[in-house]
Amino acid sequence: MTTLRPRPAAQTLALLAATIAAVGVALAPAPAEASPATMQRALGNILWSPLDLALSPIVAFSTLNRNIRDIDDTTAVRVAYYVPGYLWLVGLQIGSAGIRGITGALELLPAIPLLFMDADLDPLFDPVERGEALVEFENPLLNVKFGINYQSPAF
Repeated sequence: MTTLRPRPAAQTLALLAATIAAVGVALAPAPAEASPATMQRALGNILWSPLDLALSPIVAFSTLNRNIRDIDDTTAVRVAYYVPGYLWLVGLQIGSAGIRGITGALELLPAIPLLFMDADLDPLFDPVERGEALVEFENPLLNVKFGINYQSPAF
């Protein structure tokens, strides 16, 4: 009959350390790449919303001319619609520019911890992402997009 001999302390400690290391490797999170997309969007909304506000009369005029040309209505309706339509579109553009600035400020605080995670928030104000703009070009640091036609996004 064989007798069991106690293990030396060094072997027990080595086995325990190997077990802990194996569990640690198995439970460790995978390496993640940080995402600056939320921060870029928040800063872009804050920086470019004043230019949206300033360009509101121009964007409203452009939108109204395109809409008047595209509708299938009588000339009398087109003429009668022009002034109230322009005022409504300018108000829409001004209000949307304000909402863009506010959403940029709201996204700024959560964007800070997201810089260190592989995560991103969905845009709070989607027309900025989808809308046509007078000035738009992508930049690796910060996308430039202003003069947005907030009436144009197709959902």
